[in-house]
Amino acid sequence: MTIEENQTPHVIYVEINEDNCDQRLDNFLIARLKGVPKSRIYRIVRKGEVRVNKGRVDVKYRLAPGDIVRIPPIRVAERSEESFVPQGLQAALQQGILFEDDGFIVINKPAGFAVHGGSGVSSGIIEGLRLLRPEARFLELVHRLDKDTSGCLLIAKKRSALRKLQELFRNSQIQKTYQALLAGQWARKKLIVTAPLLKNVSKGGERIVVISPSGKAAETLFKRLQLYRNATLVEASPKTGRTHQIRVHAASLGHPIVGDDRYGADETNKLFKNKGYKRMFLHAETLRFLHPVSEEPMYITAPLPPQLANLLTHEEPI
Repeated sequence: MTIEENQTPHVIYVEINEDNCDQRLDNFLIARLKGVPKSRIYRIVRKGEVRVNKGRVDVKYRLAPGDIVRIPPIRVAERSEESFVPQGLQAALQQGILFEDDGFIVINKPAGFAVHGGSGVSSGIIEGLRLLRPEARFLELVHRLDKDTSGCLLIAKKRSALRKLQELFRNSQIQKTYQALLAGQWARKKLIVTAPLLKNVSKGGERIVVISPSGKAAETLFKRLQLYRNATLVEASPKTGRTHQIRVHAASLGHPIVGDDRYGADETNKLFKNKGYKRMFLHAETLRFLHPVSEEPMYITAPLPPQLANLLTHEEPI
């Protein structure tokens, strides 16, 4: 893999229009300065090298039509996308389109791939999709799924669609359901977990989420689908969209998700790994919402990956 560094020769001024407004400054710069580490982008904003309408702003500032963004000279690492997007990911994306129109795409995200590159990950779902659609002028994530989670993922093809879909998420007008296999026998048939969640950083530098009174409100509805001798298949419906929400709430029940190496028990994960469970058993199964343009009811389902479905057939039901 070769990486070439180019120096932008002078200060660039970009006027924000309807196609790129209503996004955070950091996301705008990340898309504009491909190859520049996020830490570098945050630093040039913090130092005031990036300005909006001649003034300093925070990275969370939302751009408005008519804003003038000053971008300083900066080294940009350019790499050939063909050299770092795995062929396996490209194939999975080509075969995983669940729905598409002129505004957005819903894909069945494969497990094992981050939704975007960065933080030590060279490529992700969005980079792979952009490679497959070189003619697409706009492709942006509407929401995120953890690297080891599979299932329904929304990607906008227009800035207007991105704004409308993100507004639906903010107003809890997109209903998501997941399938998860919990370790052990969960005695309840249904339970709403409302434990507040706080982001933290572990000693190793990993992002970890803990239950804390000072955290943000979070709510997940768990419904038991099938009880097995050593596990419980559940449907999890998050009413809020906090980081690692289902994983932390499941662990709080005393029944972490099978294969969860961050919030699960090592011995339990080892036991299931020996049975063939090579990944976390968490799958974003369905999305329900009104189409942002036509207001037609949308119900999109991602089938459980064969690897997980086949493993369930070997579990002993109760």
